[in-house]
Amino acid sequence: MSPRLPPQRRAELETALGYTFRTPSLLEEALTHASSVRPLRGGRPGGRRSYQRLEFLGDRVLGLVVAHLLIETFPADAEGMLTHRHVALVRKESLTLVAQRLDLGRWLQVAPSEFEAGGIMRPALLADSCEALVGAIYLDGGLEAARAFVARHWQPLIETVQSAPRDAKMVLQEWAQARGLERPVYQVVATAGPPHAMTFTVEVNLADQPALSAAAATKRAAEQAAAALMLQQVAGKEHG
Repeated sequence: MSPRLPPQRRAELETALGYTFRTPSLLEEALTHASSVRPLRGGRPGGRRSYQRLEFLGDRVLGLVVAHLLIETFPADAEGMLTHRHVALVRKESLTLVAQRLDLGRWLQVAPSEFEAGGIMRPALLADSCEALVGAIYLDGGLEAARAFVARHWQPLIETVQSAPRDAKMVLQEWAQARGLERPVYQVVATAGPPHAMTFTVEVNLADQPALSAAAATKRAAEQAAAALMLQQVAGKEHG
């Protein structure tokens, strides 16, 4: 199995990651989408693996590392607030932002049909590969290497959740006003469920930022969640 990343290009990516792989095949695997893996005759797996197994591992490693970072960063927080911050940092939207800052789509290996359909820019694909990357670094260098990677690339998001969890709407409004922008606009775009257990989906629009939406059991909670997502998005761009 020949490598998809020549040494020079791999070194370029490793510089962006801030980590050098001792086993380059793990990096190759973390960048390989299932669409580009061809099975052998009879349906048996081929020699190249997709990132799905590493994604499974990376999800667990990321959760542990982020929990540890939050315990250190917010020593006075109770469990509820730590959980709120943790959810914001490990959700797919946060993974997508990190992947975008790393320009990870540029390195992904996908089938031609997936590429033509814009697969390398799909948030879900970027988030999954970013999780796989965490898993690959853990296998290659251990927990400390994974911790160093997450601490480095999640730092802008950790800084955001220092103030966002209690009132993300207020923080986002202050962020917009400080830059001379119009106030964020919130709109209920969907509701679901029976009257006693409804779910509200709220979309937030801000200046030239892509609109984002979030769902919750109340309109207010959905607005807060959407604002928190927008804060993560703008923070990622400012630190990119």
